[in-house]
Amino acid sequence: MSAATHQPGPEDARESLSEHVAARGAEIRAKYGPEIGWSQLQAMLADRGCVRYPCELAFDAGPLLPDECAFPVPLGGRPEDGFRLCVHPYFSVDPSRVPLLALYQIVAINYGAFASPDDAEAFGSAVLGMPREEYYEALCSMADEISTSRFMETGPESEGCGCARTN
Repeated sequence: MSAATHQPGPEDARESLSEHVAARGAEIRAKYGPEIGWSQLQAMLADRGCVRYPCELAFDAGPLLPDECAFPVPLGGRPEDGFRLCVHPYFSVDPSRVPLLALYQIVAINYGAFASPDDAEAFGSAVLGMPREEYYEALCSMADEISTSRFMETGPESEGCGCARTN
Protein backbone atom coordinates (compact mmCIF):
# COMPACT_ATOMS: atom_id res chain seq x y z
CA MET A 1 0.00 0.00 0.00
CA SER A 2 1.45 3.37 -0.96
CA ALA A 3 1.57 6.29 1.44
CA ALA A 4 -0.95 8.15 -0.71
CA THR A 5 -3.60 5.48 -0.15
CA HIS A 6 -2.86 4.80 3.53
CA GLN A 7 -6.04 4.69 5.57
CA PRO A 8 -5.68 5.66 9.24
CA GLY A 9 -6.18 2.68 11.53
CA PRO A 10 -6.16 1.90 15.24
CA GLU A 11 -2.37 1.91 15.34
CA ASP A 12 -2.33 5.46 13.97
CA ALA A 13 -4.85 6.58 16.58
CA ARG A 14 -2.82 4.92 19.36
CA GLU A 15 0.39 6.60 18.19
CA SER A 16 -1.39 9.93 17.86
CA LEU A 17 -2.77 9.73 21.42
CA SER A 18 0.64 8.75 22.80
CA GLU A 19 2.25 11.73 21.10
CA HIS A 20 -0.57 14.00 22.28
CA VAL A 21 -0.36 13.02 25.96
CA ALA A 22 3.42 13.43 25.98
CA ALA A 23 3.08 16.88 24.39
CA ARG A 24 0.36 17.88 26.89
CA GLY A 25 2.60 16.69 29.71
CA ALA A 26 5.42 18.89 28.47
CA GLU A 27 3.04 21.87 28.24
CA ILE A 28 1.85 21.30 31.80
CA ARG A 29 5.44 21.04 33.02
CA ALA A 30 6.23 24.35 31.30
CA LYS A 31 3.25 25.95 33.05
CA TYR A 32 3.62 24.44 36.55
CA GLY A 33 7.21 23.16 36.74
CA PRO A 34 9.99 22.59 36.88
CA GLU A 35 9.28 21.11 40.33
CA ILE A 36 5.91 19.40 40.60
CA GLY A 37 4.90 19.07 44.24
CA TRP A 38 1.73 19.14 46.30
CA SER A 39 0.77 22.77 45.58
CA GLN A 40 1.40 22.40 41.84
CA LEU A 41 -0.72 19.24 41.81
CA GLN A 42 -3.59 21.06 43.53
CA ALA A 43 -3.37 23.86 40.95
CA MET A 44 -3.35 21.33 38.09
CA LEU A 45 -6.42 19.54 39.44
CA ALA A 46 -8.31 22.86 39.45
CA ASP A 47 -7.10 23.82 35.94
CA ARG A 48 -9.48 22.49 33.23
CA GLY A 49 -6.63 22.86 30.75
CA CYS A 50 -4.79 20.14 32.68
CA VAL A 51 -7.57 17.99 34.08
CA ARG A 52 -10.53 18.02 31.75
CA TYR A 53 -13.21 17.27 34.37
CA PRO A 54 -13.70 18.37 37.98
CA CYS A 55 -11.46 16.32 40.24
CA GLU A 56 -10.93 16.24 43.99
CA LEU A 57 -8.13 14.32 45.66
CA ALA A 58 -8.85 12.20 48.73
CA PHE A 59 -6.70 9.88 50.80
CA ASP A 60 -9.13 6.98 50.85
CA ALA A 61 -8.34 3.30 50.34
CA GLY A 62 -12.02 2.27 50.39
CA PRO A 63 -12.54 2.17 46.60
CA LEU A 64 -9.06 0.81 45.86
CA LEU A 65 -8.35 -2.78 44.95
CA PRO A 66 -5.83 -4.67 47.08
CA ASP A 67 -2.32 -3.28 46.48
CA GLU A 68 -3.67 -0.40 44.35
CA CYS A 69 -2.10 3.01 45.00
CA ALA A 70 -4.67 5.30 43.38
CA PHE A 71 -7.80 5.28 41.25
CA PRO A 72 -10.20 7.95 39.90
CA VAL A 73 -13.76 7.18 41.01
CA PRO A 74 -16.47 8.75 38.82
CA LEU A 75 -18.92 10.91 40.76
CA GLY A 76 -21.77 10.27 38.34
CA GLY A 77 -22.73 8.73 35.04
CA ARG A 78 -20.98 11.33 32.92
CA PRO A 79 -17.35 12.52 33.06
CA GLU A 80 -18.67 16.08 33.48
CA ASP A 81 -19.98 15.01 36.90
CA GLY A 82 -16.37 14.83 38.03
CA PHE A 83 -14.05 12.41 39.76
CA ARG A 84 -12.73 11.68 43.21
CA LEU A 85 -9.10 10.71 42.85
CA CYS A 86 -8.59 8.25 45.69
CA VAL A 87 -5.00 7.83 46.82
CA HIS A 88 -3.95 5.21 49.36
CA PRO A 89 -3.67 6.92 52.79
CA TYR A 90 -0.19 5.44 53.22
CA PHE A 91 1.08 8.20 50.89
CA SER A 92 -0.50 11.04 52.88
CA VAL A 93 2.57 11.22 55.14
CA ASP A 94 4.72 12.28 52.16
CA PRO A 95 2.64 14.53 49.88
CA SER A 96 5.67 15.20 47.66
CA ARG A 97 5.21 11.70 46.16
CA VAL A 98 1.48 12.00 45.53
CA PRO A 99 1.93 13.78 42.16
CA LEU A 100 3.59 10.66 40.73
CA LEU A 101 0.48 8.62 41.50
CA ALA A 102 -2.02 11.32 40.54
CA LEU A 103 -0.43 12.15 37.18
CA TYR A 104 -0.70 8.51 36.11
CA GLN A 105 -4.45 8.59 36.87
CA ILE A 106 -5.11 11.99 35.24
CA VAL A 107 -4.73 10.35 31.82
CA ALA A 108 -7.65 8.03 32.64
CA ILE A 109 -9.72 11.03 33.74
CA ASN A 110 -8.91 13.03 30.62
CA TYR A 111 -9.08 10.27 27.98
CA GLY A 112 -11.10 7.46 29.56
CA ALA A 113 -10.85 3.99 28.05
CA PHE A 114 -8.82 5.30 25.11
CA ALA A 115 -5.79 5.81 27.35
CA SER A 116 -3.33 2.99 27.94
CA PRO A 117 -0.77 2.43 30.71
CA ASP A 118 1.87 3.51 28.18
CA ASP A 119 0.01 6.81 27.71
CA ALA A 120 -0.15 7.32 31.48
CA GLU A 121 3.59 6.71 31.79
CA ALA A 122 4.37 9.07 28.89
CA PHE A 123 2.20 11.80 30.41
CA GLY A 124 3.45 11.48 33.98
CA SER A 125 7.10 11.34 33.01
CA ALA A 126 6.70 14.37 30.72
CA VAL A 127 5.03 16.45 33.45
CA LEU A 128 7.71 15.46 35.95
CA GLY A 129 10.58 15.88 33.48
CA MET A 130 12.00 12.45 34.19
CA PRO A 131 12.87 9.51 31.96
CA ARG A 132 9.90 7.24 31.41
CA GLU A 133 11.67 4.16 32.79
CA GLU A 134 12.60 6.08 35.95
CA TYR A 135 8.98 7.17 36.38
CA TYR A 136 7.76 3.59 35.91
CA GLU A 137 10.29 2.30 38.45
CA ALA A 138 9.19 4.95 40.97
CA LEU A 139 5.55 3.88 40.56
CA CYS A 140 6.50 0.22 40.97
CA SER A 141 8.48 1.01 44.09
CA MET A 142 5.51 2.86 45.57
CA ALA A 143 3.20 -0.03 44.72
CA ASP A 144 5.60 -2.43 46.40
CA GLU A 145 5.50 -0.33 49.58
CA ILE A 146 1.81 -1.07 50.07
CA SER A 147 1.76 -4.56 48.57
CA THR A 148 0.70 -6.88 51.35
CA SER A 149 0.28 -9.75 48.90
CA ARG A 150 3.85 -9.40 47.66
CA PHE A 151 5.16 -9.50 51.20
CA MET A 152 3.00 -12.46 52.17
CA GLU A 153 3.74 -14.47 48.99
CA THR A 154 7.42 -13.81 48.48
CA GLY A 155 8.83 -12.33 51.67
CA PRO A 156 10.33 -8.92 52.32
CA GLU A 157 13.36 -9.38 50.03
CA SER A 158 11.34 -9.62 46.81
CA GLU A 159 11.88 -7.27 43.90
CA GLY A 160 9.09 -6.29 41.55
CA CYS A 161 6.53 -3.69 40.73
CA GLY A 162 3.51 -4.90 42.64
CA CYS A 163 1.73 -6.04 39.49
CA ALA A 164 -0.46 -9.09 39.39
CA ARG A 165 1.53 -12.21 38.64
CA THR A 166 0.57 -14.88 36.19
CA ASN A 167 1.71 -18.13 37.75
